[in-house]
Amino acid sequence: VQLQAYGGGLVQAGASLRLSCAASGRSFSSYAMGWFRQTPGKEREFVAAMSVSGIVQKYEDSVKGRFTISRDNAKSTVYLQMNSLTPEDTAVYYCARRAYGLDYENIRDYDSWGQGTQVTVSS
Repeated sequence: VQLQAYGGGLVQAGASLRLSCAASGRSFSSYAMGWFRQTPGKEREFVAAMSVSGIVQKYEDSVKGRFTISRDNAKSTVYLQMNSLTPEDTAVYYCARRAYGLDYENIRDYDSWGQGTQVTVSS
């Protein structure tokens, strides 16, 4: 599968952005999907994930109540709605497909990654 993330940009603190990640291939609806982010010099960190059905959603503590993950299986696309952005949210955001394991937050459970989209939040 190929994943392509887009929708990043430069915004002011308090603004909103919606990231999208389009997947190629026919198996999108069979996999849980996640979003991660990375800043220079730091490890890639978990942001949010959603189960195949969409019933299970997991969020990193600092984004709970501000970010919402969703998916449209008909469009093979996963979204990340980001509200009330802060400068601490500045990072490259990656979408990923979770292929195995039981822990949505475990980066090692993800086997396919998009190229990343830059989100920059100014104060």
